[in-house]
Amino acid sequence: MMDQKELARKIKLIIMDVDGTLSDGRFFVLPDGESLKSFDVKDGTGIIFAGLAGIKTAIITGKKSKTVKNRSDELKINDYYEGVFDKTKPFYELLEKYKLEKDEVAYIGDDIGDAEVMGMVGFSAAVGDAHPLIKRISHYITKRYGGRGAVREFVDFILDAQEKWPEIFMKLKSEEDFEETSRKINS
Repeated sequence: MMDQKELARKIKLIIMDVDGTLSDGRFFVLPDGESLKSFDVKDGTGIIFAGLAGIKTAIITGKKSKTVKNRSDELKINDYYEGVFDKTKPFYELLEKYKLEKDEVAYIGDDIGDAEVMGMVGFSAAVGDAHPLIKRISHYITKRYGGRGAVREFVDFILDAQEKWPEIFMKLKSEEDFEETSRKINS
């Protein structure tokens, strides 16, 4: 079996689950029925860095949420799928859209609904507080928990393996509007 760094070097697309992965899985329902979720700024920064490195990003989530859609738009996530029960369908759509092989895709998740796609991708990760089955089938297990920087940890690992940091730093340094880039990274 290839080591984690070899798997990470091939990645051109990172797919993320939301509840329990990008968020801690908790949400608050307001009196009007709208729900609130919290996100870790570190995860957002990692997603922006992946984009600066030329790695595509996607969300596939089982729930529908204006909050998550807004966050996805803020972070310039390339593809967003919500209300999805069978996550393999958008996975195959993404392979075709970007002309990728399965081993060029990474997926990070936390629960049973993520298992099938995680078994299909080239590099899968479980957040630190993931279901035990998800940890068993993952190539990488983050030290951080879902909604607490786990996605950033996984993205950083991929960027390290691909030696993308000089490229990212050059792009950050050459940004015309540092304020705008800073706002994106820190929002």
